[in-house]
Amino acid sequence: MISSDAPGQLKKGSLGVGDIVFFVVAAAAPLGATLANAPIVYSLGGRGAPGLYLLASILLLFFAVGFATMSRYVISAGGFAELIARGLGQRAGHAAAGMALLAYACMLTGIFGQFSAYSSHLLNQSFGFHTNWRELVFLAVIAIGLFGYIDIDLSAKVLGVLMILEVLILILFDAAVLFQTPLSDIGVTGFRPGEIFSPGMSTALMFAFACFVGFESTTIYGEEARDPHRTVPLATYVAIGLIGIFYTLTMWCLGIAYAHVDVQKLATNDPVNFVLSANKSYVGAWATDLMQILVVTSVFAVVLSFHNTLCRYIFALARNRFLPSVLSRIHERHGSPHIASITLSIVTAAVIFAFIVAGADPIKQLFMWMVAVGTLGVLVLQAMAAISVIRFFVRRPEPMLWRGIIAPLIGGSGLILVVGLATTNFHLLSGTESRVIGLLPGLILLAAILGVWNGRKLVDN
Repeated sequence: MISSDAPGQLKKGSLGVGDIVFFVVAAAAPLGATLANAPIVYSLGGRGAPGLYLLASILLLFFAVGFATMSRYVISAGGFAELIARGLGQRAGHAAAGMALLAYACMLTGIFGQFSAYSSHLLNQSFGFHTNWRELVFLAVIAIGLFGYIDIDLSAKVLGVLMILEVLILILFDAAVLFQTPLSDIGVTGFRPGEIFSPGMSTALMFAFACFVGFESTTIYGEEARDPHRTVPLATYVAIGLIGIFYTLTMWCLGIAYAHVDVQKLATNDPVNFVLSANKSYVGAWATDLMQILVVTSVFAVVLSFHNTLCRYIFALARNRFLPSVLSRIHERHGSPHIASITLSIVTAAVIFAFIVAGADPIKQLFMWMVAVGTLGVLVLQAMAAISVIRFFVRRPEPMLWRGIIAPLIGGSGLILVVGLATTNFHLLSGTESRVIGLLPGLILLAAILGVWNGRKLVDN
């Protein structure tokens, strides 16, 4: 039976700090993001790539100070939508709800394409199974839907195991590089201002920030957390700290591994093997083969994390009548938002089917286009949340100067800069110069408008 004490509530006290951190770090996809984004950041930012990840970590930690402090006052599965509504008003909250639904749905759908492409290649090349991504993607949608239907505790355990394995394989690479490299060759070139502030710094920083997408989901699990006033803020700090340290360390070690070559040119010419080749040289072929397997499980963990996150957005919005109330039903035995999980799986499958009918490529179209829109949408939400936090604490009788105003102002300013960079360089996020694809950011504005319209409709009723 549900452990919550009222209908329409998620299972209380089911998650600790470790469980929530597992979901957040899994959403960051340490291995998948490293293989995909490391060559891009090095290609654009050169040897300053490690410093860019450090800069992104610091800015997000500043933002997290206010974000985590406000989470003590907003305990809801509504995430950004609820937090923004508390600081900027219901209309802004409704706009955020529309954008959040679009952003996370796009991220989820796109990453399904990435997972199916990676798994199909692995099965065909390594195990001799002749499969195509179209078959695997629908099997993945069904499997993820079942995890979301059964119980979040099971999902947390699965995410934890997969995350630990992918983190360990990269830590092994980091350790191998540091132990095998002479001390004289271990430098801090990647953290020097002259290397960080390079001509390609702005676009490279955008990709570094994209690796952190998902940390904000700590607030979504507030209703299910044990002692949420302590658990959620702590999970937020731990998640950002771990992600930031991990990415910065790995990028630094990649720079050391390629210390005697033109790393920028190499990352540009051979992005697919940029990380794999370094790993093979320092750890061995066996570890590289294992890495190719773990990247599939890494992306699976990402899909599962985004599915759970979006299910809780849908649940919270349905409970507040922003979406049909049937989506707020809780399973009597599992305590999960099972109707939301089923509905999300159906919608996801329908969108993927449309891409398949159009003859789309799972990476070049389904993944790149959808994740591009999703990333930009989340960045906009983060920037709005920073403004919301500041306004919330400014209006309090005794405003918290550092935690409520100064820290989120610093972090929010950085996020607003990244939003501008992501918008003006959207063709780089999507991987295409098409003018039509360049109009996709307009979907975020459209989602905001529809969110406000839907919210007014609720008020009128």
